[in-house]
Amino acid sequence: MTPPEPTRAAYGGACVASIVPALLRKAEPAWLPAPVAGARAVVLLVLDGLGWDALGARPDTMPNLTAMAGGPVTTVVPSTTAAALTSITTGLPPSVHGVVGFRVALDGDVLNVLGFQLAKSKRPPDPFTVQRHPPFLGRPAVVVSGAAYRDSGFTKTHMRDARYVGYRADSTLVEHLRTLGRGDAPFVYAYYPGIDEVAHAYGLHDGYYAAELHAADRLVGEILDALPDDVALVVTADHGQDHVGPDGWRTLGDVADYTAFGSGDARFRYLHAPRGGGAELVEAARDTFGPEAWVLSREELLDEGWLGPDPSPATRRRVGDVVLAAHAGVAFVDPAMPREAHLVSAHGSLTQAEMLVPCVAARGRG
Repeated sequence: MTPPEPTRAAYGGACVASIVPALLRKAEPAWLPAPVAGARAVVLLVLDGLGWDALGARPDTMPNLTAMAGGPVTTVVPSTTAAALTSITTGLPPSVHGVVGFRVALDGDVLNVLGFQLAKSKRPPDPFTVQRHPPFLGRPAVVVSGAAYRDSGFTKTHMRDARYVGYRADSTLVEHLRTLGRGDAPFVYAYYPGIDEVAHAYGLHDGYYAAELHAADRLVGEILDALPDDVALVVTADHGQDHVGPDGWRTLGDVADYTAFGSGDARFRYLHAPRGGGAELVEAARDTFGPEAWVLSREELLDEGWLGPDPSPATRRRVGDVVLAAHAGVAFVDPAMPREAHLVSAHGSLTQAEMLVPCVAARGRG
């Protein structure tokens, strides 16, 4: 069966990496929703895990978001939180900032970017060595995110030096934005993780996911009610989702014989070959996983610009010899992280459901 066409990231255009530069520079590209124009201040809210397809399929569940102006933009490749949030805050593609997935090969070890733990070493790296580019174009910014994330290594990697306002409940997120919306901050970045967390735990096909989508939409409505009408709320996401379920997880099987270690994400799995074994690994991966995944060599991944243009030396060192980018409803187990196979939904790959996310906006109505 012929695989579907992959969805390419629109680097430099209608892409999550372009949103912060457009807002901070007060640019008005055609894809930026109209309510942003002329706003005294902007709040950018990232709803982790909300794909455009999910929004389009459930308009009655998400009336506040459905009523907002705007449309879909692409996320980055891989379509996963660590890479996409770093692209949103820095305005750069993964090819440049080097955060190329959830787990990243780093100087002979593998870094869990979100937990900021190395597989072999007890001492985490300096966040600046993982990602050196300043967030928010180097300008002052206010971040409203979970209080538990304040001092994490990933926070210091993708939003260092920002003024951090930690919230502990959805109600306090709304109240922080109410206060900031009436202050003098011209730009506020806010983050909500609930959709992604529920999707991973329960999948996309039952009442839990629908209930969380409705709860996130209700939160958006409360934020709009809290903001004055000269403030624009822009809502986007880092990625969408794909339902995997318990039967969708694939072990490496015989391909493990050609693999030294893995990194990346469940649906965008980097495989790293022993020295000199890259060609054999690519061939084995294509023979085994070709029916369910786009199988790209390192050269194809980088030279064809999937991660963005002009890959940095750090990016070239971090990606695998091959990537398994799932197009079927499957995910690939990393033997070093078997607990990942408990996830019911996953993301990271190039399908439309994972790659298209909203960029919608409305003025406050408080």
